[in-house]
Parts: sequence; structure tokens; C-alpha cells
Amino acid sequence: MVTLREALLCVTENNKIRCNLCVRRCLIPIGSTGFCKTRKNIDGILYFPTYGELSMVGVDPIEKKPFFHFFPQSTTLSISTIGCTFRCKFCQNYDISQNIFKMQKLEPREVVAKAKEMGCRSISYTYNEPTVFFEYVIDTAKEGIKEGLANTLVTNGYMTAEAIQYASQYIQAMTVGIKGSLNKEFLARFMAVQKPDAIKDTLLNVRKAGIHLEITDLLVTKYGDDLDDVKNLMKWIHDNLGPEIPIHFTRFHPDWLLLDVPPTSIITLERAYSIAKKEGMNYVYVGNVLNSKYENTYCPNCDKLLIKRSGFNTSVLNIKNKKCIYCDFQIYLVE
Repeated sequence: MVTLREALLCVTENNKIRCNLCVRRCLIPIGSTGFCKTRKNIDGILYFPTYGELSMVGVDPIEKKPFFHFFPQSTTLSISTIGCTFRCKFCQNYDISQNIFKMQKLEPREVVAKAKEMGCRSISYTYNEPTVFFEYVIDTAKEGIKEGLANTLVTNGYMTAEAIQYASQYIQAMTVGIKGSLNKEFLARFMAVQKPDAIKDTLLNVRKAGIHLEITDLLVTKYGDDLDDVKNLMKWIHDNLGPEIPIHFTRFHPDWLLLDVPPTSIITLERAYSIAKKEGMNYVYVGNVLNSKYENTYCPNCDKLLIKRSGFNTSVLNIKNKKCIYCDFQIYLVE
């Protein structure tokens, strides 16, 4: 049975309702839905009609999110619904972000029970954009906290300041997935995103809220892999968020509507890595590349190997009390 749940963070404007979860701030007439298709104005009240309907539920290594500096070597229960605030032509989860999907019903307390049963330390709201199932995220996170579980968002970063502030009471970590180093033309053409600077605002607000933050940058061959954009973004992150924020350059693979270009060149990814290091970022990684040495964590001070990774196999080698055992440098890490 479909469950109607009244939406959070919305205001009435005449017979329309303004949704204030994502940057689009859709003004939704009676009988209509917003851009994400997950909020509906029914007789002057905004509802999240599919509360508790999940498209995917499964156990993942936390490194898959990716979180390299949050609960390393642990597992997380990953859950998703349907819908998105973007329209990425290269979406690798388009079957749930843009289409109807066969759903299963789970109440928040059932998700928490499953996470504990599977030995997970956290619950991750992921695969499709968690902003679009915000009410369920919050309710599940509340239940998880009662049972000692952490909560993580894997988000595109197109959230309002109000949503981040609200979520900060219940969410302990976020991975914000940037695409094409925030190149404006790329985001508009391939993702239907008109306000890329809003994603920077999200990063600032997440940092200000004290939520553990990691950033991915998907470099899309030909259209979103300009290294000047990488340099500008890394300089901004360094100067505004700090050198300790982990950066993951991830490899694009052709999918959905963008099939005419090959996967991102490993040379491009490694050049991006070098640029980030030159701009002073302490923890830089290359993702979606098997057995790369750039999956490992090295001490920013003495360059010794601290955490070794191969795929999703992780070994914490040379860290004690969150410090490098060789030079006593403080490591950005939540254990």
C-alpha cells in the first residue's frame, strides 16, 4: 500500500506550495509534482506519497560510497528510493533515478534492525538522490541513532541551506558528488543544473555544520574533464573548506544517454590527482580504477603509506590514535 506522508520544509503560497528541500525550490500547483516527481500537492498539502517504499537495500563496504576517512573497514546498509533533482544524461543508476522501479516496503525501524542484524556500523542513503526521500531519511536516522548507528548521505549537493541545517542534527557524514569540476556549461547541458555555485554553498554549509565531508569529482570524457576546471575547483576547496577534505576523482563509464565517448583516461585522472596535490590538498584519490596506488592514503607530512586499499579491501597499517606512527601528523579520520 502506498503511504502518504506530509512533506517537510515547504510553505504555502496561495494554492501552490513551495518545496524548500533542493535548490530548485519548485512552486507546485494542486495536483502536480515538482521536478523530482516525488512531492505532490494534494488539495493544498504537499505530500511525499511513497514514504517507506525502497528500490534497493543492501550491505556495502563504507569505502564504496566512497568514504575513505569515515569508519574505515566497516560496512554500511545502503538504501534508496526513486527520483532525483538532476537529469544526468550519463546516470549509472538511471533505472531508479528516472524511472519507475519495483519497490519493497520497510519502516524505518525495520531498516535499523536489518543494519544491526548485518553487523553494519552505519546506514547510507544513496544510489538515488537522498534529498528526494528526506522525510524517510530523517525518520530512519533518528531510529538509527537510538541504536548507536551512524547515518551518511551520498548526495549531489543540490540541497538548500535549510535542508542541510535540518539534516545536520541526524547525519554524521556526507559525500558530495560533483561532476565535471562544476563546469557551468557541462552541468547545464548534461545535467539540467543551472546553479552550480549552489553546490559550493552546500559544501560550505556542510562544513559549517560540522558534518564529516568527502567530495567526489566525476570527470566525464570530452565534456567534463577540463583540467583548468579541476585546478580552479581544488584551489577553491583548499581556500574555503581546508586542505584536509578528501577528494576522489572518479572515472566515468558510458551509460544511459551518453554512450558516444570512452571511459575517462587514467592519464587524465592522474593529472587531476597531481593538480589537487599541488594545490595543497592532503588526501586525494582516484576512483573506479582497479588496483591503483592512488586508492591508498599517504601521510601528508612524511608521505608514508597509512591505509592500503585494493578495490574495497582496506588495511589500516600505520595510524595510531588518528596520527601517523612515523611523524605524529594528525590524520583527518573518524574511526
